[in-house]
Amino acid sequence: MLGSVARPVTPLAPNVALLQQAKGLEGVFLNTLTSQMFSSIKTDGMFGGGFGEQTWRSMQSEQMADAIAKAGGIGLAADITRNLLDAQEAAQAKPVVPPQGAYAQ
Repeated sequence: MLGSVARPVTPLAPNVALLQQAKGLEGVFLNTLTSQMFSSIKTDGMFGGGFGEQTWRSMQSEQMADAIAKAGGIGLAADITRNLLDAQEAAQAKPVVPPQGAYAQ
């Protein structure tokens, strides 16, 4: 019976969804960042290189990116969310264009 009752939609729900998407994008960015960081490390030597190291490096960079994101990230998600909200507000606002030329009084 309670499942049929519709929950009221709060205005914060879209903001929470935007923040979650922004955090996801920040996670992808952090993963790419750490992957590139590890790709610049030389693996030459007696115990380096090979397919196994490539596999473990990608897992290590993924785990490091997750740890950074769980610790609060680098602040990118908050900026992305703010920019998306500003863009939405600007798209919904009707521009007021003063009359020009023959229409100006």
